[in-house]
This record gives sequence, C-alpha cells and structure tokens, in this order.
Amino acid sequence: MSSSSSSQEEADEAEGGVGRLGGYPLLGEPAAARMRPGNGNWPEPFVEALAVQVATDAASENGRLGAGPALISVFQVCSTWQAISRSELLWEKLTRRIWGRDRRLRPTWREEYVHRHRTAYNFRIQRAVYTPLEFEPARGPANDNDEFSCRCLALSHRYLAGGFLGGSVRLFDLPSGRHVRTFRPRRRDRFGPFSRAVAGIVLHDTRIVFASLDGDIHVAMVHDPGPTARRAHVGNVVNDGTLVDFTGCSRWWVGLYAGVPGRAFHVWDAHTEELVFVGGSLTDPEAVLGWHLLTELTAPVGRIRVSSATDSGVACTGVKVIAFDLQQHGLLLVEEEEGNIVGSVDVSDDLFLTINNRGIATVRRVRTFEEVYQFPVRRSRRILGCLNSGYAFVFAGGAIRAWDLKDGEPLYRLRERIGDATDLVADDDHVAGCSRDTGIHLWNFSAGLVTNERGKVSGDSAVRFSFRVQRSAVWPAFDAYGTPKHWWCDPHFGEDVAIMRRTDETLASFGLSSSSSVARVWRSDEFSVLLVMGLTDVIQDGIVPIVSVSASGCPVQSSSS
Repeated sequence: MSSSSSSQEEADEAEGGVGRLGGYPLLGEPAAARMRPGNGNWPEPFVEALAVQVATDAASENGRLGAGPALISVFQVCSTWQAISRSELLWEKLTRRIWGRDRRLRPTWREEYVHRHRTAYNFRIQRAVYTPLEFEPARGPANDNDEFSCRCLALSHRYLAGGFLGGSVRLFDLPSGRHVRTFRPRRRDRFGPFSRAVAGIVLHDTRIVFASLDGDIHVAMVHDPGPTARRAHVGNVVNDGTLVDFTGCSRWWVGLYAGVPGRAFHVWDAHTEELVFVGGSLTDPEAVLGWHLLTELTAPVGRIRVSSATDSGVACTGVKVIAFDLQQHGLLLVEEEEGNIVGSVDVSDDLFLTINNRGIATVRRVRTFEEVYQFPVRRSRRILGCLNSGYAFVFAGGAIRAWDLKDGEPLYRLRERIGDATDLVADDDHVAGCSRDTGIHLWNFSAGLVTNERGKVSGDSAVRFSFRVQRSAVWPAFDAYGTPKHWWCDPHFGEDVAIMRRTDETLASFGLSSSSSVARVWRSDEFSVLLVMGLTDVIQDGIVPIVSVSASGCPVQSSSS
C-alpha cells in the first residue's frame, strides 16, 4: 500500500500533479496537497515573481480568465504568501502581463486587474447592458435622412462617436449612453451628394478626428465649446481620389483612397498633422468604384485598420489584403490575394480578422500573417466583423455572434437585432453597431453594470456582491474560465461563513458564528441570497464569486447579524 501510494505521488509530480495547473495546486484541493508552511519564508520578490509566472502559465494554457484561479491557489499557501497579494507592484505586473494594460484607469492596479477579469468574464457569458442610443438630428432640411443614417463608429475609454452620411459626428457618453455633442465639418463645394459623408473617425477621450469622403480631415477637442470642427487637411478629390476609409491611433492617421493610381495610402503624423507618406497601389483596380462612392450608396470599396501595438497597418479590398509598416513609410510587409469581405477586417493588438467569400473567418498575426485559427461564419449578403483583445464579433444574417479568440470556440448570439448593419466595433468593455434604419446600438459588458432608463440587461441577468473581510474560510473551485463550480472550506482559517440560499434551499454553509457580519442581501422573485463571507480582502469583489439572479432583483443593505 505504501509503495503504491509513493508511486502514484511520483507519477502525479512528474505530470504536474493531478488537479493542478502547470504543477501548482488548483482550488478544491485539500490543504495537505499544497506547499508546506516552510515555503512561506521565501523572499517577497521571489514569491511575486512566482505568482506572475503561475498566472502567465495559466493564461497561456487556459486563457486569461484562468489566471485568477491560479493566483488564488498561490495566495492560499500561507498567510505570508497571502500578504504578498497586497503588493501594488505585483498587480501592476499582472495587469500588464495578463491584460496588456499599460494605463491604469482605476484607483489601484489591483482594482484594474479585477475589473479586467470581471469584464472579460462578462464577455464570456454574455452579460451586458443593451442600450439603443437616442439623439437629436442635426440642423438641416426636414427631409434630410442623411442626418439619421449612421455610417461608421469609433470607441474610446469614455466615449462612442458615430459618423453620419450628412457629415456630422455625434458623441455619446458611454457610462450613461447620453448624447453629449454634435460636431460638424466646415462647409465647402461638394463633389457629389455624399462627398461630406464621414469616412472614418479617430477618437480619444480629449480629441476627435474625423474625415469625409472628399478627403477633408477635421479635428476638435471634446470639451471645447462650439459645434464646428477645425479643418486640419483640405482634401483634393481630383489629385487623390475618394477617401474610402480613415483610421488611426495616438501616433498616426491613415487614409485609404481609391480613384487615382499609385496614391492608395496617405499617412499623417498625428502630433504635427503633417503628411509623411503617399503611395501604394492596393486600390488601383477599384478606381471607378471609388468615384461612385461620391454619388451612390455602394458596397465598401476598401478598409484599413491600424495596429498601434506593432506600428503597422492592415488594408483590404475585395481581392487582396496587405500589411505595411507605418514607421518605414508604408513598407510592404506581407500581402495575400484572396476574395475577402471588406467589412469584416478588424485589428486588435497584434491580431487581425478577415472573412473570405466562402464564409471562413481567419485570425492572423499582423506582421507575418501567421494563422492563429479559423472558424466558419454564416454566409450572408452583408457581413461585418470586429475584435477586442479576447473575443471576435461577426454580424451576418441579421444577428451578431461571438467567438472566443483563444481557440475560435463559438459562444453565443446577441439577442438584440439591429437591422441592416453598416458598422460594428468593439473594445475591451463594449460592442457597438449601427444601421441606417435603426440608429446606434450599444452593449456594455463592463464590470459593475448598472442599467439606465433606456438600457436593459442582455444575456444571463446577474448582479455582483461587493464586500470586504479580513480572512476567509470558504474558497470557490473554478473551471478553466473562472466559473465557480463548488465551494471548499479550509477549517484552518476559522469560522467565517458563506451562505447562499435559493428559496428555502441552502446551497453552501460553513461554520456559521454569531459574530459573522452580513455584507449584502439581494432579493428577487427567484432568489434570496445572503452572503456573510467571501474571498479575502485581496481578491474580494471578484476574482469571482458570481451569483445569478433575476433582472428585477434589487440590493438591500443589511445590518450585522
């Protein structure tokens, strides 16, 4: 018996351990399966480095949501290791490594990490607040439908901007969904009924840059008074052709033109607004189609997107997709000839998405075109695509569907339909789509969702519990995506309690004591949930206990019991 047990332990050790991730214990293992208390004397920098490596390995193997459970397993080793988890330097490293965030938008790096984890989990399970955005039409003729027809969208951390056929750009506050500003271009002679239509938008929290089909580029500060934007560049349709798409980042503005041979790409320095490169022949075969955009509502001729992570651009027409280096003034990196759906192309970090005419979506590396994976999409008359850092969204057949970027797994279809969509965009907190018929639609996946007077919960309705404790007796065990599967109690931590009730059924109860403090009570017709206890102060709020309730549930603050 002893020999058999010893052999089994050696085999588990060689394979990284049963129920372990990269050789480290997962939640749900008994205390004996963890590292011995003596290991708690390791130096703090070593333990921090170990925690970062464990999280990185878990994210690489199971996706970024797998890093949270792996971190909890490290922090459970002993009280000394748990104290390491209060290090802001650790959470900064983890946020940069796991979520690729160099900018902190919340008071602490720990809060930034928790927010990113919870929001990514919302994307995974389709928990979002859906809001159809409302706005007043810009001044113009009563029958001017161009002022209601949204053509393109752009997102920043704080705002959503929509560009319209009439040339105006409307700005919406993301937390509230409220229309806050309307920007209009300076007027001049028109080269066709749609020459003023917005070709693309570069949006930051303080500045907005938008371009029209005739090549004019306008700049405005978000908080400056006055609706008329400053013209930064005067377009020349005769010499350059039609500006079919416009995009950029904090460093570059890039325009894709069609109509004049050899002048497909125009690149500007975003800081000096100086034109630094003109050239390229990508759209030469589409010259006639480019001119038609000024007078007709035709299908997209080409699309261009910028990868700020690699200082590269990805451009596409119906027959070719290329990548070029922005620092090297348009140096061609890779090209591939294939029938593509122009509206499907999008970039996130170092990845880009294309969908070919056969209905096969492909995610690749920007600078090498190395294929990450493929997945099939429904073939349709109109197909649009977009990416954020973890998920792909495709509009086809009137519906928006989501895929996991890690392995191409199909996840869900958004319940709301938006009609015949004209653009689809996403970032790590939101998805937005627009249609000439139904306006602009916003799905907010951000952690800490609150519905407003126009919004409603989309997907699995849920609320979250927020509370602070000194120590924990109860730990949830997770699957690879960070979903709690069952509860496990370690008596070493004392008699603190976690209780969840659905009607009269007790789902989990450990060591109830008379001194336990109730953190929050949520009630609804379906659930009555009492949480007395949660994760430690370090991982409170969520690296995950998540409890689903009906959308009608409302929080009631409880006193101590």
